[in-house]
Amino acid sequence: MNRNALSAAFPVTVPVLMGYLAIGMAFGFMLQAIGYNFIWAFFMSLTIYAGSGQYLGVQLLNTHATLGTVALMTLLINFRHLVYGLSMLEKFRGMGPRKFYMIFSLTDETYALLSSVQVPAGVEPRNFYFSIALLDHSYWILGSVIGAVAGALLPIDTTGIDFAMTALFVVIAVDQWKAYKKHLPALLGAVVTLISLTLVGADNMLLPALAVIVGALLLLRDRLDEPQETQKSEKEESVC
Repeated sequence: MNRNALSAAFPVTVPVLMGYLAIGMAFGFMLQAIGYNFIWAFFMSLTIYAGSGQYLGVQLLNTHATLGTVALMTLLINFRHLVYGLSMLEKFRGMGPRKFYMIFSLTDETYALLSSVQVPAGVEPRNFYFSIALLDHSYWILGSVIGAVAGALLPIDTTGIDFAMTALFVVIAVDQWKAYKKHLPALLGAVVTLISLTLVGADNMLLPALAVIVGALLLLRDRLDEPQETQKSEKEESVC
């Protein structure tokens, strides 16, 4: 592990640290409430590492769902990661064996950071990206274990606690909105999602909405090339 990259990545990941401790603890509480201790929380967070998927996993474990149901529900709820992966192809290029971990660790929040963060001067980009992913993963594991231990020691009502995941994602989305001048991707996602919700309902909206969003973003890729725009603005500022 490159210490320089790790030191540079830590300040960037502090918002995720705060969020993952909270929602990781919420997951640990929920898992403990259905009879699974901190060891289960640790290994689920280590090997699954999918916030919404793990929240769903609590319900599936509690209802003794079949493997087929687990596989289908996991695919549906994490299908959006196919979109994430397509946009990270260039950033993950040349990372060697670390590429497999980067693919595995591409959560919503890590993706939000990797897609918007600027690499500090003097830091190797691939080491920087890897450090962000590793730190975020460690925060999630820590939060889930703390939650499971606390849930075993304290009587806690977990009703509504799963909303913590939604709250964190909204905070990161607002931060990205402020960081970028172009809001077309966010607006496109919101409009397409609302249309899909209206036409096919909440139970069937995910796949059609994602398909339309991916197609539209691919068609508009040249216009949404943010790195080139950033470089131009930096050059203009340096000239001034």
